[in-house]
Amino acid sequence: MPQDLPPPTDVAIETDALIIGAGPCGLFAVFELGLLDIKAHVVDILGKSGGQCAELYPEKPIYDIPALPIVTGQELTDRLLQQIKPFNPTFHLGERIDGLKRQSDGRFAVATDAGKTFLAKVVVIAAGGGSFTPKRPPLEGIEAFEGTSVHYAVRRMEAFKDKHILIVGGGDSALDWTLNLQPLAKSLTLLHRRDDFRGAPHSVEQMRQLVASGKMRLMIGQVGGLHGTGAELEAVTVKTKDGDERIACNAMLPFFGLTMKLGPIADWGLNLEENLIPVDTERFETSTPGIFAIGDINTYPGKLKLILSGFHEAALMSQAAQKIVYPGKKVLFQYTTSSSSLQKKLGVK
Repeated sequence: MPQDLPPPTDVAIETDALIIGAGPCGLFAVFELGLLDIKAHVVDILGKSGGQCAELYPEKPIYDIPALPIVTGQELTDRLLQQIKPFNPTFHLGERIDGLKRQSDGRFAVATDAGKTFLAKVVVIAAGGGSFTPKRPPLEGIEAFEGTSVHYAVRRMEAFKDKHILIVGGGDSALDWTLNLQPLAKSLTLLHRRDDFRGAPHSVEQMRQLVASGKMRLMIGQVGGLHGTGAELEAVTVKTKDGDERIACNAMLPFFGLTMKLGPIADWGLNLEENLIPVDTERFETSTPGIFAIGDINTYPGKLKLILSGFHEAALMSQAAQKIVYPGKKVLFQYTTSSSSLQKKLGVK
């Protein structure tokens, strides 16, 4: 059972549900809970809603959201935020959950690193893979360029227009952004330590076609040094088997993967399996009654790490949460297409 939390203070924030994670699954959980009159507060370690979709891939197209043939991570986030407006959730962004403990009345006291304490009847963990940070290349002085010339994510493609871009890596992220940014760049070089890529074969083929047509450059080697003034990168030294080569570069994108950490959640006694939280597939409840887990953070037989799977999990979780928030209340399943009471909640005229 989770423990090691000070008693709640007099200013504890009381809520029906506390959702940990403001990614797509956490946002849709607000909607499903709201249909059942369950009020929610949402906490996320990032400074904005959207989770990995908005933080790492805001302009990357997603093709497997039902009824949306193509949607970017940011567009999906914006649509979900619009969908949950009728339920007025309260967001606590840029905060990390530091502790959780069940109280004598059955509620959970949950503390953040910002000094807030919540009292919630149910807790929903929708934290994706946990808190994540990009892996930094081991280059001297790279910190000075981060956020200005060295970027670990693409938040606005237009910011790279007419830049001399160096993308470093051999996985899907490196290849995807090579293909997406090449039309905008003044020049683009893809650097990988070997001529063998881990990304999707069709992306590798497209990249090689751009190289063959002279629209970009592929180099095999490693970054040896960064050169610039202040926070502005001007050139990069690349180490190849033929020696060092200095290339013009004012925007570098290293894609060396992410370090994913569950953080304090790992100490909550949830019987973790390889840093994932086991749940049942009827309620998506963890081994601790009243604590649920949806999205990429959970595991069960047949689990698919898809956003649409997380949406399904949010719907079933909400039905189970209603029995805790409103014990003894008869659960009446309704459809938004035909229920006037649900349409009233949604502000549908």
